[in-house]
Amino acid sequence: MNLILFQSGESSRQLPLTDARARHLLTVLRRQPGDSFDAGLINGPRGKGTLVALTTTHLELAFEWEAPPPPPDPVTLLIGLPRPQTARKILQEAAALGVAALHFVRGDKAEPSYANSTLWSSGEWQRHLEAGAAQAFCTALPTLTHGQTLAQAISALPATATRLALDNYEAPAPLSQCHLLNDTPLVLAFGPERGWSAGERALLRAQQFTFAHLSERVLRLETAVVAALAITKAQRGLM
Repeated sequence: MNLILFQSGESSRQLPLTDARARHLLTVLRRQPGDSFDAGLINGPRGKGTLVALTTTHLELAFEWEAPPPPPDPVTLLIGLPRPQTARKILQEAAALGVAALHFVRGDKAEPSYANSTLWSSGEWQRHLEAGAAQAFCTALPTLTHGQTLAQAISALPATATRLALDNYEAPAPLSQCHLLNDTPLVLAFGPERGWSAGERALLRAQQFTFAHLSERVLRLETAVVAALAITKAQRGLM
């Protein structure tokens, strides 16, 4: 953890020794009473925490907060629901790279059982977003939905957004050649691990998505997400 994150209500409470953050402070960062560490409030400011006291059951902490961070990049990802282990990687990498929103949608070619994973039903996804943000020394988490249809997710997108759909089979040009405006929101759509169906391609085209590819190589979905974000952020001067 490059940044230890807390919910707003936790910053004035004792941190049990059983909490993973307490273990990290003591065993990885090796903090002792009186030592400071980098901390942040989720979707709030960063600052410095101080380990005030160590008891047999908990840590007593104090905080000094700085100004809130800038908003995340106006980038939204639409992703066909992948297998849970792939989704976990995407959650962390997308949060680390600083997207505004993530929508995991039901896909025609996706395995239906993926939508019932405990990753979504237990709230585990929140932990992976926090891990990605902490890695990036950031407090802002993307908004997230899961289980909508592609049509439902598209209907909620900003009307002014630049819309790009990644596709290995019918895209006419590489993503690096797409013209991106710096001052408009961006939507990147990725099919599930088996790709888009013909009906989904037709829907995307009808909703003004431009198709692009990431070269002739077939990439894992989590790799494609990172590559596409790197390309588009670089085009916008953000990397």
